[in-house]
Amino acid sequence: MPYTNDLVRLAASVKIVKDLGNLTTGLKESCDIILQAYGAALRSGGHPLVLAEHEGTLEKLGIDAIVPPEHFWAKLNAHPGVRHGFPHDARLALEQTLPQKNLDYKVVLRRAGMGSLGQQRFVVIAQWNGGCIAREAKAMVPSSVRWLDGRVSDRNPYYERTIESAVRAHDPFQKTIGRWVIRRLSPDSNPIDITLIPKVRDEETLLKAMGSEAANVHLGTKRQTKNILKHLRRMKPDWLRAAAKSMAKALEQDWKHYKKSGSRKSS
Repeated sequence: MPYTNDLVRLAASVKIVKDLGNLTTGLKESCDIILQAYGAALRSGGHPLVLAEHEGTLEKLGIDAIVPPEHFWAKLNAHPGVRHGFPHDARLALEQTLPQKNLDYKVVLRRAGMGSLGQQRFVVIAQWNGGCIAREAKAMVPSSVRWLDGRVSDRNPYYERTIESAVRAHDPFQKTIGRWVIRRLSPDSNPIDITLIPKVRDEETLLKAMGSEAANVHLGTKRQTKNILKHLRRMKPDWLRAAAKSMAKALEQDWKHYKKSGSRKSS
């Protein structure tokens, strides 16, 4: 995929969050901040964005503190157990990532996020050393670009390569096994929900961090850095905002279609 795809996805998310009232910075300014941070990170060679346990380190995201998920384990355990339809390869993949063999565990289905609706997510929950642990297996899907070439498979062969080559502090619990992406779940190991971020925040710093992280991933293919920077200089000043508006509109149409089809199935 072109490098611009990731930037447009990010800016489209900004547009949607802005429309929902969870961001005060305008789309034009947001796009300018993202592009400036992205280009600067490419030129500097990138730098891992690390947030440790201390609240002070969240200043790297322009945030003083984040409200932890409330009753995380109780809500996760409240999901009904999976009795049928748990793929054998998902079971084997998840069992490989548990800290001890032959642990008793519960398997639940999980729905999370907006970008991977429809993908299977299985979670094993176990008791270990006096507390709960959880591992999630999410089904990998190929890039839609592969369908244009007539190549359809249930795997994304570039996922592991992209994660491993990115400029970042790698998560030892995240890996791909077969057609599944495995990761650890816990109250302190989850995506940050924009609605849980305090209203008083430095949005410019937050947007800069997002633009820089996109560059950290793209720097995994360092030989392309000069080509990307050269291409960016040739782009029209308002290209990202225009593309973000178009993509956000398409996403909203897809979402309405998904909700409508879901209602028909449930009825």
